[in-house]
Amino acid sequence: MQISSFLRGYKARNLCFPSHSRGRALPTDLKKLLQRRPGIWDLPELPSFGGPLISDGAVADSQRFSARSFDVDHCWYGVNGATGLLQSAILSVAKPGSAVLAPRNVHRSVIQACALGDITPVLFDLPFNSDTGHFQPPNVSWMKKVLDKLEIDKFEIEAAILVNPFYQGYSVDLTPLVELLHSKNWPVIIDESHGSHFVLGLDELPKSGLKVRADLVVHSLHKSSTGLSQTAVLWLQGNRVDPMTVERSIGLFQTTSPSSLLLASCEASLREWQTPQGERKLISRISSAKKIFSNLQKNGVPLVETQDPLRLVLHTAKSGLTGFQVDEWMMAKGIVAELPEPGSLTFCLGLGSQRDLFKLLLKNWQKLISFFPRKPILPPFSTPPFSLISRPEISCLSALTSSQKIVGIEDALGEISADLICPYPPGIPMLIPGELIEKGHIDWLLDQRNLWPDQIPTEIKVLA
Repeated sequence: MQISSFLRGYKARNLCFPSHSRGRALPTDLKKLLQRRPGIWDLPELPSFGGPLISDGAVADSQRFSARSFDVDHCWYGVNGATGLLQSAILSVAKPGSAVLAPRNVHRSVIQACALGDITPVLFDLPFNSDTGHFQPPNVSWMKKVLDKLEIDKFEIEAAILVNPFYQGYSVDLTPLVELLHSKNWPVIIDESHGSHFVLGLDELPKSGLKVRADLVVHSLHKSSTGLSQTAVLWLQGNRVDPMTVERSIGLFQTTSPSSLLLASCEASLREWQTPQGERKLISRISSAKKIFSNLQKNGVPLVETQDPLRLVLHTAKSGLTGFQVDEWMMAKGIVAELPEPGSLTFCLGLGSQRDLFKLLLKNWQKLISFFPRKPILPPFSTPPFSLISRPEISCLSALTSSQKIVGIEDALGEISADLICPYPPGIPMLIPGELIEKGHIDWLLDQRNLWPDQIPTEIKVLA
C-alpha cells in the first residue's frame, strides 16, 4: 500500500497546487460531505443525479445555477482538468483543416488538441524578459502588429486563443485584446486556468475573461480556487459559439463515468466564490500575500513582481542560482514549490492560512545564501528564436502520424519536427510537430539543454 502510506505520512509544507492547501481551504460543503461515511459520495450517473452532458438531474441544475450566478449563458463542469475542457473549446471553434491563432506560450494541451482535430496552430511570439527568462503578456499594440503580419502573410484564422494569467501570475488588461480579436469576428478562448479567482472582480486582481465577454473561458478549479485536483469549468457566453457543438466536443474528451466527488467539488468551489465567506477568505489571502511579498523584499529576498499576489516568484538568477538549485534546497527543508525554472522559483500561496510563511521562507533563503558561495548574477537568458508569426510546415497530425526517424539535435537542420519538446512544468512547447527546424532553433535548444536538467532531449524525432 505504497500510495496510501505515502499520503498518510506526507508532512511537507506545500506551496504548490492544489490551492486548497492540503484541505485547509476546502469549501465547507465539501468538508461536510467528506466527513460522512467513506464512499457515500461515489455514485454513477443516476437519472436524478445526471452528469455534465445530461440535461436533467442535480449536475445539470447545478451547472445552470453556476452560469446564472456568474452572468454567463452556459457552463460545464470538468473532471479531466482544464486540459480536457481547453481541448474541447478548441475543437468547438475550429474545423479540421482550419487554423487558430495562439500565443507561443500556450500549454502543450493546445498543440495536442490541434493534432487531434487536424487544426493548424498559428503561433504569435511574445515579449520576453531576458533577466527572468519569462514571456511577458502582449499589450494591444503588440497584438495589432500580430494582426498586421497575419494580413500580409494572408493567413486565414478561424478563432483566437489567449493565455491570461501566465503561470507565474503575469496578467494584462484583456478588454482591448478581446475587442480587437472580436473585430475580426473570431471567437476568443481564454485559457484562464490560473485565474479562476479573478471572477470575483476584486480591485486587487486583474479582470477575468468572463468580465470582458470572451466567448469561451476555461478555469482550473484546483490551481486558483478550492477545488480538488482534476476539477475545472468551461464557460460560454455570446452567440459566436454553438453550445451543442461545445457539448459534442466535451464528449470527445471527458470520461463517461465522471467522479461524483469531483463534480461536487466543482460546485462547492464555485458556490464559495458567491458567498461573503468566500470573498472574505480571498481578500484575507491577498492581503496576507502582499505582506509576505513586501516583508521578504524589505529583507533582501529577490522577487519578481507579477499581477497575481497569490503567486510568489523568487528571482533566483539575481543571486547566481537556478530555480532548480533553490527548489532542491527548499524540498530538502520540507518546502515544496510549484514551478522551478532556470532563473526563478514560483510558489503558489494557495487559499489556506500562511501565518508563519514569511519567517519560514526568509530563514531558509538566508541559510541557502550562506551555504552557497557568493555567485554573480546569472547572465541574461537568450531570447527564443521565434518569428512574430510562425506556423508548422505540415499539420501537427501529419507530423505525428508520418514515418519518422531519430536524429541528434545538432543534426536536425532543415528537418521537420515530429516531436513536441516541452519541459513540464510549465508545459510550454519549445518545438512543435510539423515545425521546420532552423539554425536558430538548434542553437537555442542546445542552450536550453544546459538550463533545463533532464528536460531537453539530445535526440529528436523528425520526418523520415
